[in-house]
Amino acid sequence: MDVLDQGFMAQALRLARRGYFTADPNPRVGCIIVRDGEVLGSGWHHQAGTAHAEINALQQALVPGGEVNSGRVRGATAYVTLEPCCHQGRTGPCTEALISAGIRRVVVAMQDPNPLVAGMGLTRLREAGIEVVVGPGQAEAEALNAGFIARMSGGRPLVRCKLAMSLDGRTALATGESQWITSTAARQDVQHLRAASSAIMTGIGTVLADDPALTVRNIACDPGVVDESGLLMDGSLRQPLRIVVDSHARLPAESRLLQVPGKVLWATSTLAAPSLVAAQLSLLTLPMDKTQRIDLMALMQALAGYELNEVLLEAGATLSGAMLSAGLIDELVIYMAPKLMGNAARGLFDLPWLTNMAQCVDIEISDIRAVGRDWRISARVAPKSG
Repeated sequence: MDVLDQGFMAQALRLARRGYFTADPNPRVGCIIVRDGEVLGSGWHHQAGTAHAEINALQQALVPGGEVNSGRVRGATAYVTLEPCCHQGRTGPCTEALISAGIRRVVVAMQDPNPLVAGMGLTRLREAGIEVVVGPGQAEAEALNAGFIARMSGGRPLVRCKLAMSLDGRTALATGESQWITSTAARQDVQHLRAASSAIMTGIGTVLADDPALTVRNIACDPGVVDESGLLMDGSLRQPLRIVVDSHARLPAESRLLQVPGKVLWATSTLAAPSLVAAQLSLLTLPMDKTQRIDLMALMQALAGYELNEVLLEAGATLSGAMLSAGLIDELVIYMAPKLMGNAARGLFDLPWLTNMAQCVDIEISDIRAVGRDWRISARVAPKSG
């Protein structure tokens, strides 16, 4: 694989990460325009409804010093982290913009899993006589948009479960007290997980016990890694949708999450009779499973219709255990504090009684790093064999 292509694609991927907190529900995409080894223009997708990365890069390349000069990009190469779109959405097709600008070659990290594109953008470019290369930086591009890929190809969002525990694997005392297991640094780190998520999901038990707001606040970004501010075009922080799983419609009207800005989705059962009405509250009624709780598979399928790429699960052992047992958790982020809470304290997951080692849930640890005085363990839940 061409070393120059790899190097320029790495630059495009760094640009794509600048939309890490703001591009949702769109994918995070970066683009650079290069001719004779010189970067003429660069761009990234900031937020839904605004120009795509290719358009931003072309505009920068076509208007040096405020003067339009289309000849600058004729014969140039465009490096794009995701296949250019070929359909009319909130913005026009990027394929036509690249063709009109006279781009000679397009290097793409990965094909777009969106059925509205799915290779058709690449075909359109080739039909226009443009050389197309696919593959440089593919693994990095896929990791950057794992949630978007899950929604487009699997019909449901990627679910990342965040947990805080002691060294002996406990999440709360027997009394239910859990604030705070981890340090301020770990709690600040969680803000990055929230900001990158399409939605934050919790159970009614957590709402009744802790009364969380589940909002994004005080993001401290790494310059050059993601957008330095993490802010939308209007200067505000993007607040993920908050989802409360509440089988029997017990959500109190005075809950903190109903007193702060941002939308709330109340997932309850068709058998419950919700009476609570709030301006930011939307109702999602779902069937019960055999345990007389919300059918979680039905919930996840319904959430696909809300354009959710990544759902951050912040819940207690009951909902977390039910999601894990149903095979609906893809990743775990566990913050481990250097303290011991004892046998009487509560564990991470409520799971069915296991009788042999073959029934254990296997995970694949992908990263372990220090966050303040705590340790953050990132892992993927291994699919069950057979």
